[in-house]
Amino acid sequence: MPAMSEINIIPLVDVVLVLLIIFMLTAHVMEFGLEVEVPKVKNTRDSAKELPVVSMTRTGEIHLNDKLVNINEIGSALRKQFPNQSAVYVRADKETTWDALAQVVSALGREKFAVNMVTQPDDGR
Repeated sequence: MPAMSEINIIPLVDVVLVLLIIFMLTAHVMEFGLEVEVPKVKNTRDSAKELPVVSMTRTGEIHLNDKLVNINEIGSALRKQFPNQSAVYVRADKETTWDALAQVVSALGREKFAVNMVTQPDDGR
């Protein structure tokens, strides 16, 4: 029996399709776990700094990275988890009331954290 000189690509196609299906099923899990829709603004700056993230949901819940935290303990929790940081990102849902956001920014200011607000670029539509 002579040797086959053709390349069989069927196993390659099978593996690629299986990987595609796995990627499609797990892609939504790779997103950040907290649903926060930040406001869109015309002027934005890109930043590559690695800073802690304080997120506020539309219901007013405050999260330090992924953990729920009380507004009265936000400064001490930041100092305990990130002792060498002097700045923080604040991600607030666009439906968050201004009063709640001002209270969080004030609490972070009392602890001498520089606050960087997270926004999305406005595409002009």
